[in-house]
Amino acid sequence: MLTSVDRLLFVRAVPIFTELRDDFLVRLASIMDELSFPANHPIFREGEEGRSLYIVVSGRVRVHLRSQELTTLEKGTCFGEMSLFDAEPRSASVTTINPCDCLVLTQQQLYEAIDETPGIAVNIIRLLSRRIREINKERNRQPSNQPTKLSPILQDALQEVSPTATLDDSLPTATQPDPAAPQTKKEQTVRYENPWAH
Repeated sequence: MLTSVDRLLFVRAVPIFTELRDDFLVRLASIMDELSFPANHPIFREGEEGRSLYIVVSGRVRVHLRSQELTTLEKGTCFGEMSLFDAEPRSASVTTINPCDCLVLTQQQLYEAIDETPGIAVNIIRLLSRRIREINKERNRQPSNQPTKLSPILQDALQEVSPTATLDDSLPTATQPDPAAPQTKKEQTVRYENPWAH
């Protein structure tokens, strides 16, 4: 049985809770369950609906996709935290390596805590928003090798001008006339229809 201080330390180590105020952390720590699992026990399997966060208190677990090992988690680490918010199917399986004790927070427990202390939700939303912003900044710093795509309206206009264009074409580039090609005085007139006029 963990003491209140031990629970608080474990909960504070969870990434989505790191910036919560201590009174919020104490509230969450007090409602979490303690579960024990034997060695080689599947805690959950890939594809199962997830609604719980787990914190490893003792022992070790392995994260895997069928027989493919992804990583090993030890004391103080957590897994399954995003299922508290989206309840999506588990993306991987987690199985104990040796006897393992975990703290468990269910989605229902979190929602009840939020009902009693709405500030918990505000703090979590702020943290998640900050992380999304950081991810976007990181992606914006990475060079993109993808060609710029035309909007559907501009694609329609391009189709009017060049019937052979495809929807996957990138923005057209200007071409220079071939000086070796024979020059003719007759110019071809291309009829353009305003796509917004229909």
